[in-house]
Amino acid sequence: MEETIVLFDAGFLSKLSKHFGKGNYIKYDIIEFAKRLAINQNLFCKKIFYYNAPPFQSERPTEQEAERFRKYEKFIEKISKDNLISIKEGRCQRLKINNNFIYKQKAVDSLVIIDLMSVVFDFPGIKKIILIASDSDFVPVIKKLKDLNIKTILYTYYQGGRKAMFSTSNELIKSVNKYVLLTKQDFTSCLLSKKTKEKNGKEEET
Repeated sequence: MEETIVLFDAGFLSKLSKHFGKGNYIKYDIIEFAKRLAINQNLFCKKIFYYNAPPFQSERPTEQEAERFRKYEKFIEKISKDNLISIKEGRCQRLKINNNFIYKQKAVDSLVIIDLMSVVFDFPGIKKIILIASDSDFVPVIKKLKDLNIKTILYTYYQGGRKAMFSTSNELIKSVNKYVLLTKQDFTSCLLSKKTKEKNGKEEET
C-alpha cells in the first residue's frame, strides 16, 4: 500500500469535534483517526504531524488556567509515547475585545507550512499527503508541491450561509488534488475506549 503522511490542525479538529458532539468534545483516538483517514484513501500512514498551541497562561496563572495546562501536558505526554506522531506547538494569544477575551493560536500555520515544504527532503518516497485544515495560508505551498508531483488530499468541513460557524477557503479547495468533508462518523469510529488496569494495587483509567 502506498505510504502517506498526515498533517492536522488540532485547533480546527477540536472545534469540529465539539460541533459534532453538540457542545461536548468527542473523545477520540487521534492516532487511530489519522490512520483511518489514510486507509479511506487506500494509503498507509507513515507519519502523523499534530499541530497545536498549549493553553494560555497568564503571568500569574489562575487555578483554571493551571488545571487546563496540566491536562494538556498529560495528554501530550500520553500521545507522544507513540513514535508515529510528532507534536508541533505554537502559542496561544489572548486578546481583549469589547471586554471579552478572545484566544487565538499563533505560529501554528507557519509550522505546518515548514513541514509541507520539507516533505520532498524528509520523505522522498511520499507522493500523496493528507492535510486536515481549512486555512487558505497553505495554498502557495500546496501549489508548489503539485509542481513537484506531490498530491494533496484535503480533509475539511464547511457549512453554507454567511453566519456559518465553519468555512473553508475556495482557493484552498481549488489548490488540492482532492478534498473530503469530515463527518461525525470519522470521530465516533475511533472513540477512546475506557479500560481499567491494575497498577501498584490501584485501578487506573487508560
